[in-house]
Amino acid sequence: MLSQTVEYALRAMVCLAQAPDVLTPTPALASKTKVPPNYLSKVLQVLAQAELIQGRRGVGGGYKLSRSADDITMLDVVNAIDRLEPITTCPLEIAEHGASLCSLHRRLDQAVRMLIDQFEGVSLADLISEANPSAPLCETRPTVPVRLTGIDA
Repeated sequence: MLSQTVEYALRAMVCLAQAPDVLTPTPALASKTKVPPNYLSKVLQVLAQAELIQGRRGVGGGYKLSRSADDITMLDVVNAIDRLEPITTCPLEIAEHGASLCSLHRRLDQAVRMLIDQFEGVSLADLISEANPSAPLCETRPTVPVRLTGIDA
């Protein structure tokens, strides 16, 4: 249901959220997110137009979040690329349907509303701080000393 472009945008935003005060150059971002650099450039332009990120050109340039990762939701990113909107009237403009949706469009509307609710409730900060053995966009997680109990060393 979500386009590959949305997936790329979410990857880029999560990557930028991991280093919120650092300007990350497009080639580095493309490498880390595994998004083709030329395509990523276009995605970043859209995210900048939506005021989710800000960029600086030239040596030492790159992109960073325009506000805190706590203040940017997954829905913000999705809507910058492919707006999720509830279905309020018949998309086919069938007059007999009036304000009442047919079963197909009612179910599609329910699914869209569930996605909106889910994405609206998850910030970029939530994504990068979630306890999970797989860190977003990372080959490895920083090592943390593990304390073993009951084992003689």
